[in-house]
Amino acid sequence: MPYNRKAFGIVIGRLRLEKGLTQEKMSGLSGIARSHLAELEKGTKTAKLDTLWSIAYALELKPSALIRLVEKESDRKD
Repeated sequence: MPYNRKAFGIVIGRLRLEKGLTQEKMSGLSGIARSHLAELEKGTKTAKLDTLWSIAYALELKPSALIRLVEKESDRKD
């Protein structure tokens, strides 16, 4: 299954909101610029592996758990 930027964005946006985090707060926790995080959530940018790792830990998840959630979301969209 190819990488699905839209699914990744949907998942990280949903998880961020569930945790009550703003993009600004999430940016600080993950070390990713807020503008880059916004682009990832919109699905217009592709996350590098180190970015995925940082986002997962900011969301208090293992990267593998985040990937599984993105896979589930991708399956829903196809």
